[in-house]
Amino acid sequence: MKTKKFVEDLKAKSVAELNEELVAAKKELFNLRFQNATNQLDNTSRIKEVRKNIARIQTAITEKSN
Repeated sequence: MKTKKFVEDLKAKSVAELNEELVAAKKELFNLRFQNATNQLDNTSRIKEVRKNIARIQTAITEKSN
């Protein structure tokens, strides 16, 4: 249910807002990877979740541009 709501929120946003969210998600992914490399990350499944969210955002951007 969480992902369904996330996708619905993405569809409601403009391309500019989606691009901003994409940048924020990529920064978060970088930080998570950095924490993982320094053994500071407790929840490693968060990396997978953020990667999938990035893909969802990119898909929404592609759908809006067509």
